[in-house]
Amino acid sequence: MHAVLVETFGGPEVLEYVEVERPSPGEGEVLIEVRASGVNYADTMRRRNTYLVPQELPFIPGSEVAGIVAGVGEGVRGVSVGDRVVALVGTGGYAEYVTAPAGSLIPIPDGLGFDEAAAVPLQGLTAYHILKTSGRLAEGESVLVHAAAGGVGSLAVQMAKLMGAGTVIATASSRKKLELAASLGADVLIDYTSGDWPERVREATGGRGADVILEMVGGDFPEKNLSCLATFGRMVVYGAASGQRGSLTPASLMYRNQTVTGFYLPRITSRPEIFASSLQEMLHWLSTGDLRLIIGGRYRLEDTSKAHADLEGRKTTGKLILNP
Repeated sequence: MHAVLVETFGGPEVLEYVEVERPSPGEGEVLIEVRASGVNYADTMRRRNTYLVPQELPFIPGSEVAGIVAGVGEGVRGVSVGDRVVALVGTGGYAEYVTAPAGSLIPIPDGLGFDEAAAVPLQGLTAYHILKTSGRLAEGESVLVHAAAGGVGSLAVQMAKLMGAGTVIATASSRKKLELAASLGADVLIDYTSGDWPERVREATGGRGADVILEMVGGDFPEKNLSCLATFGRMVVYGAASGQRGSLTPASLMYRNQTVTGFYLPRITSRPEIFASSLQEMLHWLSTGDLRLIIGGRYRLEDTSKAHADLEGRKTTGKLILNP
């Protein structure tokens, strides 16, 4: 089969489209013929070995796939060849075939395509839980969503509204991206390339600051976010897209009773009692049309390096998909 292999850490150019041996499902596993793979910032960080967990070489990137069950291992029950499924696999998703634990499979609802299914799990669950579980968003509160036209951001804008947010403030780097955020329900639009964006957040909230801030930029953004975080506000850190993790002074949180909390999706997916119900709620929103999936780009598997370059170069909106 064909796959994208990383044998040395570095930029998008280290992504090699090669022929490798097709994996075989072990006990309790299934083999998935991949029809769509999701591209995420975490994949670019693994490629550079800057992810939270050190990455071993060589490896095939890609953590979320949608496709058809092509084989089942010993002891697998309730899964059949031909089933349409989506799965989180850690690594290995940038390939024509991948194995996954049978218990981790999610059936793809009728009417939902493979590209759309691959766009849901990782970024959808992230958007949901940074708002609800980590951000503890309450009805009527204000939310600041950075990179609001991106994969997580475009979903977070919509979900914040579905969860009862009063004011959703969206930042992005261009007029086109801000227009997309507005079409998804954002109330206030801010170009974060301007130096005064924290002041504009304070103005939009009557001087209070945002109740919940979703931080994924890094660099000097965490400190600037705190300057426009409300008293008793919560800032949820779920990434560092700039490649710079930034720094904070813990004592600065005391005066306004502010909270900074981290988010790491695998801690959620390891808790079925949290994971299952939230995914079901998202699938319901999709089926009713309350939640829109933005597929910002589709790339052939052999063009994965371009997908990574476009993502890191802030040239994209919504979710990027690879099609083997």
